[in-house]
Amino acid sequence: MEHYWSSNYLLPLPTETIAMSQNLKLAHLANLPHAIAKPTYDRADLQAGILHIGVGNFHRAHQAVYLDELFNAGKDLDWALIGAGIRPGDGAMRQALEHQDWLTTVVELEPGANHARITGAMVDFVPIEEHGHAIVTALDNPALRIVSLTITEGGYCIDPGTGTFNPEHPDIVHDATHLQTPRSAFGVILAALKRRRDQGHAPFTVMSCDNIPHNGQVAREAVAGLADLIDPSLAAYVREQVAFPTSMVDRITPATTDRERNALVERFGVQDNWPVFCEPFRQWVLEDHFPSGRPALEEVGVTFTPRVAAFELMKLRILNGGHAAIAYPAGLLGIHYVHEAMEDPLVRGFLDKLELEEIIPCVPPVPGVDLQDYYRLIARRFSNPDVGDTIPRLAQDGSNRQPKFILPSTRDRLKAGADVTGLALVSALWCRYCAGLDDQGRPFALDDPNAGRLQSAALAARDDASAFLAMRDIFGDVAENPVFRSRFETALGRLWREGTRVTLQHYLGGAV
Repeated sequence: MEHYWSSNYLLPLPTETIAMSQNLKLAHLANLPHAIAKPTYDRADLQAGILHIGVGNFHRAHQAVYLDELFNAGKDLDWALIGAGIRPGDGAMRQALEHQDWLTTVVELEPGANHARITGAMVDFVPIEEHGHAIVTALDNPALRIVSLTITEGGYCIDPGTGTFNPEHPDIVHDATHLQTPRSAFGVILAALKRRRDQGHAPFTVMSCDNIPHNGQVAREAVAGLADLIDPSLAAYVREQVAFPTSMVDRITPATTDRERNALVERFGVQDNWPVFCEPFRQWVLEDHFPSGRPALEEVGVTFTPRVAAFELMKLRILNGGHAAIAYPAGLLGIHYVHEAMEDPLVRGFLDKLELEEIIPCVPPVPGVDLQDYYRLIARRFSNPDVGDTIPRLAQDGSNRQPKFILPSTRDRLKAGADVTGLALVSALWCRYCAGLDDQGRPFALDDPNAGRLQSAALAARDDASAFLAMRDIFGDVAENPVFRSRFETALGRLWREGTRVTLQHYLGGAV
């Protein structure tokens, strides 16, 4: 049975509603309801200038929207997007978009005032192949001057314990000896750069759009680090000739389910294979380092500054750290939606106290930003009921996210001699969550590439907390600090004995 979304519940979708809706196609744009914003440019006038690896919801709600707005202004039409992917799962996205001429419906979820638009910034999508050869070949085209990335935190072949490039990652080991058939995004990029160099073409710029501290530098070290294993002269070329601008990106963009697809039909009369629903807020702060040129994104709201790192650190610790902080207690309490977690007094109280007392005090000043005002904005964004963001989405991939979003704040406070009761509680909540059982004893699946290892360590930690902290590739030197260990052990013991609600009550009451 078809359904549509109303007030967070699924109701039968009337057959006549489906019949009256319009499939998303280039030829059908004129027939779509007037309330839906559509491209004002002629798609035939676009020329590709950017190849993007990792076409997911965030990219289509963020970079593709900025470019769509630029094209609507009649500017820089030679910077259209070509999609690309290196994982077999990317094929589903390619197939969905191909059937609708690479168009996407983006719905901005302002409470009481939702808005839909069709974006047309993507003009093609490289065929998905097992070893990335089609992407390397596509990048022979010198008109493609930027390669952008949203491959998630786990795609950068980083050692979580040190935060540095890991030359022993299995994909890197493979690519170092089989660069002609690369498995990793960075193997694909290096193979394409090598061909550019050998053909006498200028290198493209590599622009990371992932939530990683100093993401430009991290991307550079991944590409150059792989090159170090193959050819020192190629590594020198990468470090000296290829630009890797750092960026900070932000827009809350939940996963797409039939809930969103059916809501689009009901509210706007459009059938889209993979629409994007997102919050109205978006932000992009970017280092202006593009030797081969770039689109004039500053004309559509992108901030270009040499101080990206300050904005980046603020966002990663306050927003992404805040997401991690509420994900695990909410998951253990059986809460499914993020806005519902924010309505729970204990979860919201925990977040407020943690942010104001432990996270914000170790965030350096940001030009023109009041950090407490920024946090208040974040809290409003988390509380938006129309977004429908889920706790399982926030809780996924903790083995990559904890070392980037929580443990850096913990490490900074420990170095300053400050207490870490709240931050240690976040880590203890993550450990308890990794056991795979909520407070009612109901099992759930861990969505993490290291799920088996995490669950084994978390169950062992019920009797010996050090079993979880022994994962030094995740905790690094933080695990050795006696203050952190003590706070972690106390919190984890209480979580198992008394449950999440009582533990949060202890914390909010000032107990260690």
